[in-house]
Amino acid sequence: MEYNPAQLIGHGLQLAGTSLRYPFYPDLPVLYVGSKMFALFGRNEDYPSMTVKTNPEEAWIVREQYQGTVIPGYHMNKKHWNTVLLNGKVPDAILYEMIEESYGLVFRNLPRSERETITGLLK
Repeated sequence: MEYNPAQLIGHGLQLAGTSLRYPFYPDLPVLYVGSKMFALFGRNEDYPSMTVKTNPEEAWIVREQYQGTVIPGYHMNKKHWNTVLLNGKVPDAILYEMIEESYGLVFRNLPRSERETITGLLK
């Protein structure tokens, strides 16, 4: 069963300082925190897909757990990004965790001024 990326995009947009942009193609939505992307949505093989930043020490674990569904990041640094085929094999809760982890990894590497601006939005 194919998963609707709109739910995942909606979840990502609930995180502080996020925005939805289309920097590459009109049908390729990308979630940003500040000035950096943290989730890309597209199509890979026969399914919609989501590409997210991941902890390089843990990337292989989820690839092994969901072989053929979670693969090294498509058109991205394979060490730091995973692409997930949204074919229904990865539980929703795990997909949401992946978005949140990606957001956190990218947020921590934003310039200090951007982090402070986003943190200020929470007050």
